[in-house]
Amino acid sequence: MKAVTERTIRASFVNCSKGEAARLPLPRDLAERPWDDLDFLGWRDLSAPDRAYLVAERGEQVVGVALRLASRQAAGLRRSLCSICLTTHPLSGVTLMTARKAGAAGREGNSVGLYVCTDLDCSLYVRGKKRPESGARFDERLTVEEQIERTRGKLAAFLDQLYA
Repeated sequence: MKAVTERTIRASFVNCSKGEAARLPLPRDLAERPWDDLDFLGWRDLSAPDRAYLVAERGEQVVGVALRLASRQAAGLRRSLCSICLTTHPLSGVTLMTARKAGAAGREGNSVGLYVCTDLDCSLYVRGKKRPESGARFDERLTVEEQIERTRGKLAAFLDQLYA
């Protein structure tokens, strides 16, 4: 992913108002992010634990998505699988995150969701730059580049659902 500025991030949101985008908290470490290793920029809102944000390239466009985290899973659930990067995590390491759809569909209350790494570090897990706590990645025959392409494809499919 190419490095993005605060201005680009705030202008990219497709499922919230301009006012909401102007007020949302941005990561303070934008300059230190490993942009070459990111397929998307994701962060949690530290002041609102049920909110997260994702910014990704979609073709030539940068698309920002406001996400809501579902309440915690049932206590009996031992491991979960991220639907973007296919990393397994114990207990709360994967969370159902939902996003209002873009445009009229979102204003009518329609949303899409996916199970994703709670820390939104999918790109780093795929590349082996970060390891999940007590979790694992499948031992795959795909190369890292093929896994990155699969991750990008799953992310693109999620973003496409926002416009469907």
